[in-house]
Amino acid sequence: MRGTPWLRQGVANHAGTRRPTNVYPPAKPRAANSIKTLMNHTAASDPPHSDREEQVASLLEELLAAKRRGQTIDVELIAAQHPDLADELRELWGVAALAEEFQSESEITLPWQDGRARRPAPPHPRSDERISRHGQLPDRHFGDYELLEELGRGGMGVVYRARQRSLDRIVALKIVLRGATASLADLARFRGEAETAARLNHPSIVPVYEVGQQGDLPFFTMRYVEGHTLARRIADGPLPAREAARLLAPIARAIAAAHQQGVLHRDLKPSNVLIDDNGEPYVSDFGLAKRLTPDSDDAAALADAAQLTQTGAIIGTPGYMSPEQAAGSRGSIGTASDVYSLGAILYATLTGRPPFQGATPVDTVLLVLEQEPAPPQLLNPRVDRDLEMIAMKCLQKPVELRYASADDLADDLDAYLANEPISARSGRFSGIVTRAFRETHHVSILENWGLLWMLHAAVLLVLCLVTNGFQLAGVTSRWPYIGLWTIGLGSWAAIFWNLRHRSGPITFVERQIAHIWAGSMIIDTSMYIIEWQLGLAVLTLSPVLGPVSGAVFLMKAAMLSGRFYIHAAVLSITGMAMAWLQVQTFMPNLGLTLFGIVSAACFALPGWKYWRQVKKR
Repeated sequence: MRGTPWLRQGVANHAGTRRPTNVYPPAKPRAANSIKTLMNHTAASDPPHSDREEQVASLLEELLAAKRRGQTIDVELIAAQHPDLADELRELWGVAALAEEFQSESEITLPWQDGRARRPAPPHPRSDERISRHGQLPDRHFGDYELLEELGRGGMGVVYRARQRSLDRIVALKIVLRGATASLADLARFRGEAETAARLNHPSIVPVYEVGQQGDLPFFTMRYVEGHTLARRIADGPLPAREAARLLAPIARAIAAAHQQGVLHRDLKPSNVLIDDNGEPYVSDFGLAKRLTPDSDDAAALADAAQLTQTGAIIGTPGYMSPEQAAGSRGSIGTASDVYSLGAILYATLTGRPPFQGATPVDTVLLVLEQEPAPPQLLNPRVDRDLEMIAMKCLQKPVELRYASADDLADDLDAYLANEPISARSGRFSGIVTRAFRETHHVSILENWGLLWMLHAAVLLVLCLVTNGFQLAGVTSRWPYIGLWTIGLGSWAAIFWNLRHRSGPITFVERQIAHIWAGSMIIDTSMYIIEWQLGLAVLTLSPVLGPVSGAVFLMKAAMLSGRFYIHAAVLSITGMAMAWLQVQTFMPNLGLTLFGIVSAACFALPGWKYWRQVKKR
């Protein structure tokens, strides 16, 4: 079976933008239905707001239609024009654009998918048709190239196996179908892909031979690789461990070289790894690549490229993209993202499937963001333990827990092949600590709560000081305390929630946190009733407030950020200190004052951090 640098199962709607379909069948519903489904998923627990949902759905449909016409979309600008819908637009745009990518595509059928032979290049023109309109070439010749057979096509480009007559060599020739009718964004993507790949020099990267234009049709040529893709090899079943390591090591070196030359690939997956007839692997398809260290004379091109990838867009293939890619604007994509994708490829070679595989692309993105991959040995018991550790180190969600570079990954693969110790076995304790204290992708909701948490800290401190004042003044009646902690705190909770509602839609995670907070308030109030039932003096059970508040932060640590484990521990210890102060006779009982100070700090400090984070934008 022959192969090419352009073998793929996805479609290039815009030259250089790959639409992966190797894992999932194309979805059938229209964009409007998909958008409403996304909205329902994102705000499943919110009360119905049909007018708002219709407005957001309509606006998203308009943006998707503009995107299909080749226009660039600045979500932040649109959000500023619709401030009442801004949060929903930012939250839904990236996923809606991704869903649109998969719904509007038309697959490229490759020979091994259904047994059909490749289509030969049409020998004769069809009346007055042109490639820029109907994808038909007027003859078998295209400038200096003789077209031999079509290898694949998409909405924007077509790829041929061709013979360059002047040099008498076989190449892979890619042509923009729409030519003069292509948008500036389409042409910029196409040029960017060609120029980026042409800058790279590594024996395991498919080289670009020529970038040019024939009439109104831009094109470029690359080396034609005789062989097949890694995706095809994986389709036959998991690879033996040593073969998987042997294939991935040079690919990791190639990506390391690309990084050193200032290029991120951003779409590494098995279908973009070619294997020639000698079993040597090559990296191809730099259509989503991003340049990190441009030359000074390339600034204009990079300024244009900056418009091609808009805030909130999800770039890559769901099953192989890193969490920071899946997070869109919430993540900072760097070289560690390619390291993650290399680990996902290694995982697929060992198990026969990507680390995450949902029923739909959107489900897969959510899995990438929220779940940990199953250890490869659970899917394939024959996987070598060392190789499993290498793959799992690449797939860590915290960037700092992955290999520092693709070269480090290649070093471990080489060590494995040489039967030497691998570095992935070291640093286990530090990795556990880092994972425990990492932020989840839900932590961004605290940007909506920063100011409110600071206000809540002030209210909580005042409440505790007043309560402690009543206690020190000898107030023994339970009703003043019950009034403070039910009517007072309950009124503030209603004000808090109303203020949050005014700033935008409530996410399902925020609603869950609100329920946890409400539960803690019920426990705090119940304390007075339980004291009365047991015949205890008022505030006898007040030290329980520390562990109860600590439990609330323990749940926040699991949902938002592991740093809240520290808050949970401090509040639990505060409860013990309150109990100690309660039995001392040589000093006044200032336990509630202590609790007020500590709990206020637990809210004020993160509130200040995330409020400042928003103000800096």
